[in-house]
Amino acid sequence: MNSVADIWKLVLEKLQAHLSATTLSTWFDETQAVAIQNKTLLLYCPSDFKRGSIESLYMDKIKDVLRDIFSSDFEVKFLSQVEFESFGKEKEKKPASLLDSGEFTFETFVVGDSNKLAYAAARAVADAPAEHYNPLFIYGDSGLGKTHLIYAVAHAIRENTPGVKIAYVKGDDLTNELVAAIQSGPSKTAEMREKYRQADLLLVDDVQFIAGRKQTQEEFFHTFNTLYESKRQIVLTSDRPPREMSLLDDRLRTRFEWGLLVDVQPPDFETRLAIIKNKAAQWGTIIEDDIAKYIAENVTSNVRQLEGTMNKILAYRDLIGKEMDEESANRAVHDMMRKSNNYVPTAAMIISEVSRYFGLEESVVKGPSRNREAVNARQAAMYLVRRMTNLSTPDIGREFGGRDHTTVLHSLEQIEKKIKQDDIFAQTIREITININSKN
Repeated sequence: MNSVADIWKLVLEKLQAHLSATTLSTWFDETQAVAIQNKTLLLYCPSDFKRGSIESLYMDKIKDVLRDIFSSDFEVKFLSQVEFESFGKEKEKKPASLLDSGEFTFETFVVGDSNKLAYAAARAVADAPAEHYNPLFIYGDSGLGKTHLIYAVAHAIRENTPGVKIAYVKGDDLTNELVAAIQSGPSKTAEMREKYRQADLLLVDDVQFIAGRKQTQEEFFHTFNTLYESKRQIVLTSDRPPREMSLLDDRLRTRFEWGLLVDVQPPDFETRLAIIKNKAAQWGTIIEDDIAKYIAENVTSNVRQLEGTMNKILAYRDLIGKEMDEESANRAVHDMMRKSNNYVPTAAMIISEVSRYFGLEESVVKGPSRNREAVNARQAAMYLVRRMTNLSTPDIGREFGGRDHTTVLHSLEQIEKKIKQDDIFAQTIREITININSKN
């Protein structure tokens, strides 16, 4: 188990509750977790300035998060360049990306009644790209194995055809990449188009995020046509079928439905049990049947939660000497259930997602602009903050530049009216809500 990478990722996720996305990207973008030794998390950052800032400003917050994760005190230490180089050989063995890692293959995918059609379709695509199902569209809730399957397709095709050109992108990253390319000039835009349109295999994860993004959909429409007409394989994943994406262009919706649509459902008990035992074997450990059954009976939503529960149990064992027994299993399950059932996004997270969805800067959504689109986005954000958090109307007003609570109440009333009167707008609110919850 590559626990140190998983733990550092979790630390950064939890720091989002205390630090803005800009702060995290500014100070932590070059920092990586190297190892955990004697209850000390070892980090490395090549920038002396960033390392010093983290040590002086954020070290206590990192320790607090580690204490929250493991219920035990941890130290955090930055390695010098010389110390870091001692870990260099091990680092060089790590794959450049998950597509290269071999972790997500057909062999490591546990097949059950809930996913066997999606598995069979993915295998057929990998065995004969663009001959049977093009595009292959896999949909289902978060954490059910969609990304595992598209990585498995890529891994198998790469093994069968060395040198094949594979392009992988997430739906929201595609929008960001396009915006950056346009801002950089025509040459960058052309370079981006070539990157995707010259691919032999295009994988787009969470394609639902391009819905409502006019320019992104325009670019993707032409990219899709180029690849399809030249008989190159396209594989897409989404949290919903194309017909439920109300803001998706009709011409894209019909193209997504040209090939094969398959869904993945939450795994049944037998499949969950098999996943637990399979993951334990991959991580080089053995899990007792009683503990495996206990986890399978209590963690039922998705594969990601199963893995998260096991990660925590194994972390207890590896980091603080807590054996994998019924007590640690009960604690890990309780923590996972609490996280999944009581997930409350922050106001900042909601405002960020609403801004992204409407294509506006956060400063515009929170600011004084009376532009119609800005007002719509601002009122929608206020409505979702009120609905999805425990903040009062005065608290919400403070999140939006110190507005009076009566302004917030007016916004809530306006959105409720629009939802009742406008089915398309009601779907917009539902889609934004799904996007926010999917980040859990």
